[in-house]
Amino acid sequence: MLAQIRQEYPDDVRLVYRHFPLVDIHDKAQLSAEAAEAAGAQGKFWEMHELLYETHSAWADLSPADFRTRLDAYAEEIGLDTQQFSADLDSGKFSPKVQDAFNAAVSIPLPGTPFLLLNGIPYQGPQEHWAFAALIKLQRLTERQYAAAPPDIIDPFRQYFATLHTAKGDIVLQLFAEKAPLTVNNFVFLAREGWFNSVMFHRVIPGFVVQAGDPSGTGFGGPGYFIPDEITPDLKFDAAGWVGMANAGPDTNGSQFFITLSPVNDLSGKYTLFGKVVSGLEVLSKLSPRDPSTDPEAPPGDVITSVTIEEK
Repeated sequence: MLAQIRQEYPDDVRLVYRHFPLVDIHDKAQLSAEAAEAAGAQGKFWEMHELLYETHSAWADLSPADFRTRLDAYAEEIGLDTQQFSADLDSGKFSPKVQDAFNAAVSIPLPGTPFLLLNGIPYQGPQEHWAFAALIKLQRLTERQYAAAPPDIIDPFRQYFATLHTAKGDIVLQLFAEKAPLTVNNFVFLAREGWFNSVMFHRVIPGFVVQAGDPSGTGFGGPGYFIPDEITPDLKFDAAGWVGMANAGPDTNGSQFFITLSPVNDLSGKYTLFGKVVSGLEVLSKLSPRDPSTDPEAPPGDVITSVTIEEK
């Protein structure tokens, strides 16, 4: 899985491997680590590492002396200069490197193996491909985020329309600047900044909502700041086409928004309602269904190519 991540994100990920030989319970742990390093001296660290891992059951019960003999056979199998491998391994030149790695792990302290540090921080979350891909995408997003909410750039007494351009058609939104001035100001600012360009509808639940606004596509990304809720009691999510702010709790609005595909009265009073679809409601029904909560590895969804803001 880590090899796949490195292939997919070669400019974002560097894999640093550290040994942690548990010599108290594995009598050949130190020797196997040094063997991988000896193979690494000839550019084949991972080949030896993977071979030892895959054949563990074949050598786990060998004596250290017999295992040492087996290592010469493995060196030949992966195409090493066996004489050089043997000389390097028996010299003990890699013992300090393995020991230093072990000492560093103990000093963390390392809770067990396998264990991952991401940017020097212990990671104990999901270890599936989608989780690491999401972390990388979110890290990338930090380069685009803002230090604070935007300044006032709209006139709340004027009318604002946003056209979401997609390959399946345009969706025109009327924005309620008078009812939700902070939210509309935020949306207009981000749209003019190009924040929504090439951003996919990462969540499309037929009969419920479509959701977008996160350039990372993970559903966890935002602009780097929060704006407060603007709840208007007389505005309710009682029909298809209402536009609301998605969030992670009260006053945590950022850039993610949703559009209802049917009446969803349970959302009323809980999320800022700041606009409605005035044209292109049928386009929403053409968007590819996608639910990352049930399928984190779902194929990419339809994208918003760009957003045009009109002020009247």
